[in-house]
Amino acid sequence: MASGISPNPREAFVIANAVGLVIYTLYTIGHRLIPWHWLVHVLALPTGLWLGLKLAALAGVYDVTQSLLDPVAHWRVVLSCILISVAATVLISQHFHNLEYRAQLAAEQRRAAEARQAETAAQLALLQAQIEPHFLFNTLATVHGLIERDPPLARTMLDHLNGYLRASLGRTRRASTTLGDELELIGELLAIAAIRLQARLSYRIDVPDALRRAVLPPLLLQPLVENALEHGIEPAVHGGEIVVEGRLDADGLLYLDVRDTGPGLRDGQSAPFGEAGASGGVGLSNVRQRLATLYGDAGRLALYPNAPRGVHAELRLPYREA
Repeated sequence: MASGISPNPREAFVIANAVGLVIYTLYTIGHRLIPWHWLVHVLALPTGLWLGLKLAALAGVYDVTQSLLDPVAHWRVVLSCILISVAATVLISQHFHNLEYRAQLAAEQRRAAEARQAETAAQLALLQAQIEPHFLFNTLATVHGLIERDPPLARTMLDHLNGYLRASLGRTRRASTTLGDELELIGELLAIAAIRLQARLSYRIDVPDALRRAVLPPLLLQPLVENALEHGIEPAVHGGEIVVEGRLDADGLLYLDVRDTGPGLRDGQSAPFGEAGASGGVGLSNVRQRLATLYGDAGRLALYPNAPRGVHAELRLPYREA
């Protein structure tokens, strides 16, 4: 192409891509080496334009830099190159701005996730601290009373306590466990309670083996059993029964039910937990908050009357195998 003639479409395409490539390369290097991003903008456009035109010339296109030496005579060529450079700079600058924004957003999301994880760990530690002293005090007091009266039963109770502590050791340090592990711990807890309450408590755990591989965050199911013991069986004059059941529905949701035959719900409690009229202790409030954090609308804790008497606590969450 002779000097002074505007580039044809093919040559313009080569020039535009060469200029854009060089400006992009300069932006990439500049953002890594130069802390002042405004300086990258100042340097990338003129330097990228000049080097890009030289790169296009190496590709066999007319060296437009010759026209830049006489911008008045070749104003169309100069204007085209400037427009190409400005457009490339704006697009590439926006691209890097988007990359920075996504990086900042990802970092903020990580910080938020770490904060939620730390808060959850603190809540679990608090809940464990609330459950363990009450449970251990009652258990050890019962063992103390059985040592002289019924030593074999005292040893049995200590064996169950050992199993409970072994199953719960380090549980709150993990983000999740399995339903089978939780049921093992709950079985030991109910066995201890049955020795303590004797004929006033009977219990049954009816969960299919296939569901025991389900992933379950710790301390979701146990507070429901503790609640059934403390507010259902213990206040009842003649005691009652606790039943723990599990099922999987067609939508892939795991349902865990804890039923007791205690005094039942007080007025205003017969509604899904967390909705109007529902109430519960600190443990149930913790369960509700963690379900909302972990599963959103897919997780729910509801309290219903249990026919003919007592409370039915229903835990719902997405099913996933370990």
